[in-house]
Amino acid sequence: MSICMTFALAGLGAGITEAILVNPFEVVKVTLQSNKQLAAQMPSTWAVTREIVRDSGLGMRGLNKGLFATVARNGLFNMVYFGFYHSVKGYVPESQDPVLEFGRKVAIGFTSGVLGSCVNIPFDVAKSRIQGPQPIPGVIKYNSTVGTVVLVYREEGFRALYKGLVPKVLRLGPGGAIMLVVYDYVYHYLESKFVDKN
Repeated sequence: MSICMTFALAGLGAGITEAILVNPFEVVKVTLQSNKQLAAQMPSTWAVTREIVRDSGLGMRGLNKGLFATVARNGLFNMVYFGFYHSVKGYVPESQDPVLEFGRKVAIGFTSGVLGSCVNIPFDVAKSRIQGPQPIPGVIKYNSTVGTVVLVYREEGFRALYKGLVPKVLRLGPGGAIMLVVYDYVYHYLESKFVDKN
């Protein structure tokens, strides 16, 4: 297995694990953000969580609604993000100049975040549609991940699958650069201080 594939699969595994753990919090967050009545009442996160569990349970219509869309979104992002970063940084020559080396890492991290965002945004759109309020109250229009992607494409066109891409890139491009650059510098610092050289 190539080193590129190894990093990509490790990123995929990390993204899937992350998605499974954070999805209930995503459901609560989207509920708080999208329900105007709840916003007026200013309920606590715990109160909204209890209400979701009471009304819809813990399953795929309740606290784990949109799980597969979140898994696809996070899994794809991390697969591209880590796979690209660790593969490309080996091909782009390191610089002895600390400023140029910092710039090299920032550029690769930024590109990783942008590419990950571009690849996973249709699933992010699907997640928002599934977890958010349905167009007709009481009728579930957006249910499955692939079904939602297809429905959005049919009804609203290809561009609708990329709604919110610019703010997402503006968040995850720099965020991706910062995270990987800090990770790299801290890793090398700790390695130089604590790893036995013998």
